[in-house]
Amino acid sequence: MSKDKYWLLPEGVDESLPYEAAGIESLRRSMLDNFSRWGYQLVIPPIIEYADSLLAGGAEDLDLQTFKVIDRSTGRLIGLRADMTPQLTRIDTHRMPTKAPQRLCYAGPVAHTFSEKFAGSRNPLQIGAELFGHSGVESDAEIITLLVNSLLIANIRCLTLEVTHIGVFRGICAAASFTDEFEDQILAALVKKDRTSLTEMLEAESVDSSVVKNLLLLIDLNGDLDIINEAREAFSSLPESVSEAIDELAVLCDLLTQFIPEVDLHVDFAELRGYRYHSGIMFAAYVPDMGRSIAWGGRYDGVQKQLGRDRGATGFSTDLRILEQFLQKEDRFETVVIAPSGNDKKLLAAMARYREEGYTVIQTLPGQSDEWDQLSIEFRLMQKNDEWVLESSK
Repeated sequence: MSKDKYWLLPEGVDESLPYEAAGIESLRRSMLDNFSRWGYQLVIPPIIEYADSLLAGGAEDLDLQTFKVIDRSTGRLIGLRADMTPQLTRIDTHRMPTKAPQRLCYAGPVAHTFSEKFAGSRNPLQIGAELFGHSGVESDAEIITLLVNSLLIANIRCLTLEVTHIGVFRGICAAASFTDEFEDQILAALVKKDRTSLTEMLEAESVDSSVVKNLLLLIDLNGDLDIINEAREAFSSLPESVSEAIDELAVLCDLLTQFIPEVDLHVDFAELRGYRYHSGIMFAAYVPDMGRSIAWGGRYDGVQKQLGRDRGATGFSTDLRILEQFLQKEDRFETVVIAPSGNDKKLLAAMARYREEGYTVIQTLPGQSDEWDQLSIEFRLMQKNDEWVLESSK
């Protein structure tokens, strides 16, 4: 590679310069404070750990997203985390075990081997919350309500929330005795709502026409809450696990209409995007004029079994880089004061005082030109009557 190419980043890898970074950091602090007020305790997992722990739950898609290297000191396979949810599962299981429900939150970078399906970035700044130790829809409702409440911090108010239950899809596949591999292939076509490819795939395997009809019907079952009743009627002949999944979704939607009545609630039985470890309720948040979800999550009760414990779990995550785009300019920078160079005692005392009061005070260096790119300068420190006072720079 020529020297003039050294500065290029890998495709899909992002960095944040001051303007964007200020917004991201402001969001991170505010969202973590909000999580704390809801009872969610902050944990900071390592960015690398043994791959078998990171991949608990057996999700092949998560495995493909994970960078892996051999640890020279142990010879074991180490992974660079692609998702922080399995790490919190490990913490709840082994580091902070309890029989009671436990609420944890996190924020930090993750890395993906290819562009992430939601955000397009290979290095999202993931932030989220997880609730362990409860398997009822009430905990799903709490997590979703917390998500919506948190998105308000990023000035996101015109929001559509899509909810579904992967149990309906899995119930259809279980009744047809599909292999796990074939089920994954069907799911990949289903989430794209690619009716043609899905039909061809099923017909090539000589799948029973009633099963084909039910799987294609999942694509059509989307809309307002009346869709739940349509699903009940359409799938009434399927195993009890399917009707139970639909009933859970109905209870959840009833709770959400009470907790977050201002949110546009949408049901879509084909909206099954997410890692394969999800086991029940799933959801994603959308805003107008953005073709991908800005936050997502769901239930993953089975993941902890691989870590030696069977315990309910649900949570959500989002990417701070995505949320930063919704911030207003005033949400990024604090009030900036420019001070002249020098070591006058009263000048230094004034600078210290204004910093304690919350101002950002920058002292000009000797010989520095009076140009301050990308800074919103509100005041300058000026000397008047042997005192240093603020004067508007406008």
